[in-house]
Amino acid sequence: MDTTTHEDLLDRARAWVAQDPDPDTRSELRALLESAEVGDADALDALHDRFATRLAFGTAGLRGELGAGTNRMNRVLVAQAAAGLAAYLAERAGVDAATEDAAEPAPLRDDAPLVVIGYDGRRNSDVFARDSAEIFAGAGLRAVLLPRLLPTPVLAFAVRHLKAAAGVMVTASHNPPNDNGYKVYLGGDDDGSQIVSPADKEIAAHIQRIADAGDIASLPRSLAFETAAEEVVTAYVEATAAVAPAPEGADGMTWVYTAMHGVGWETLSEVVERAGYPAPVVVPEQIQPDGSFPTVAFPNPEEPGALDLSFATADEAGADFVIANDPDADRLAVALPDPTGGWRRLTGNQIGLLLGWRAARLAAQRTGDETRGALACSLVSSPGLKAVADAHGLDFHATLTGFKWISRAPDIVFGFEEALGYLVNPETVRDKDGISAAVAVLGLAAEARREGRTLGDLLAEFDETFGVFASDQVAVRTDDVAAVGTMMAALRAQHPKTLGEVPVTQVDDLLDGVDGLPPGDVLRLWLDDGSRVIVRPSGTEPKLKVYLDVRADSADEAAARLAKLTDGARALLDGLA
Repeated sequence: MDTTTHEDLLDRARAWVAQDPDPDTRSELRALLESAEVGDADALDALHDRFATRLAFGTAGLRGELGAGTNRMNRVLVAQAAAGLAAYLAERAGVDAATEDAAEPAPLRDDAPLVVIGYDGRRNSDVFARDSAEIFAGAGLRAVLLPRLLPTPVLAFAVRHLKAAAGVMVTASHNPPNDNGYKVYLGGDDDGSQIVSPADKEIAAHIQRIADAGDIASLPRSLAFETAAEEVVTAYVEATAAVAPAPEGADGMTWVYTAMHGVGWETLSEVVERAGYPAPVVVPEQIQPDGSFPTVAFPNPEEPGALDLSFATADEAGADFVIANDPDADRLAVALPDPTGGWRRLTGNQIGLLLGWRAARLAAQRTGDETRGALACSLVSSPGLKAVADAHGLDFHATLTGFKWISRAPDIVFGFEEALGYLVNPETVRDKDGISAAVAVLGLAAEARREGRTLGDLLAEFDETFGVFASDQVAVRTDDVAAVGTMMAALRAQHPKTLGEVPVTQVDDLLDGVDGLPPGDVLRLWLDDGSRVIVRPSGTEPKLKVYLDVRADSADEAAARLAKLTDGARALLDGLA
């Protein structure tokens, strides 16, 4: 129960104004304070929303709406996060770091941990990145800021390329326009993957200690950070172009690309040129970075309507296919002409299975031993990837959701998750990468074209080879994050007996750490006909998500069974909401 009082809120807001270096959020908060101090109920509610809780630092780092307060993304919160991360890295490396009460920045030591910082085109990303660089440098760490706004995969690459102790990417990926975030990667034994427990808790404890000290103005800062050489970006471009050099016949392809108002185009265009593919027809309204995302209601290629401009451009160009990145270019969407007219966006599972099949074939060619290497996907992604791994003698790993887990799969040669994320070059990037995935798709399309076929034909061949794997997803969104937990508790208390008229034969509660997986807030249901249903809270939004998977001998059978299962899942959510 929240026991925050009226005076507590006012005191917290006044203390925030006193330390906030951002004139915009200071002004915003002062206006709320003036109204709240005279008893304005709406202003008090707004202060409560901003100060009664704090954005939690976890394995996804920080992510939230921009604005003043502990429950928003802002310069105060970012400064606290940077100082806390600096203290964690210094402690991990066994070196001294300047603390919040230091009179002067710490001198740079030869053994100081290196931190590389990247940022995208969202509002305040560049400001948060520079604040972080100054605080890392002030703490005595070697801080390297990427030379300009760049995709998240370039930052993930740079952590390994520069042998950094850590990396920070300022991005909210495909979240709404007024969000931003702070994603942390670790080098060393973590090999450039995103943080997992217990590192998240240890970093969070340092951040809380900084926050409790009460004034970020006392944090030592230094301008002695470095700007990364262009060589880092060039090295990423070269490594990514090598994922799938263009085969003969690629010149004739016509394809459309959108950056979704994000930062993907500059880097992707260089990769495409170096790999030898024809330049795409771009969606001009969406090709340059614009943090206001003016042409889309929600800058996520999965959302209805997000690709409408791409489809119109593709119709005009007579394109063979459409490729889209999300705003920080770590995700990839692909769309093909629909035989019945218009365009259809492939699901993340369809793309992941094609790329996994490609990776399995390449693994056999590269090693001469089909037992080497592993495919991995999140447990909510299509079980078709296991069928591919089994057919090629590769190991298979199902992980908890997120590339922080997928990237750690032993001997991984490819990994994916159904939310349009693909890891195709684990030797260079241990995270999802929408640019290297785009090059891999271009390679598949060009090879198919050389044989007189299309990407659609490859999908049909997959079904003929492995069976039809059909997937769907339904979700319920709430205005209250706590409501999601309440719904999960209700499901745990009473499991459904049937879904879509099919009996539920087994329920796995992953809070108990099933199948060697770390504990997770996930329920997995197995049905009498072999179908699988997984229920979990969203990691970034107040939503409860249900993932549905069936396997059948024909597309018609799969569609019919999936439709019934989807109806059953909707009925289940309606009963919980």
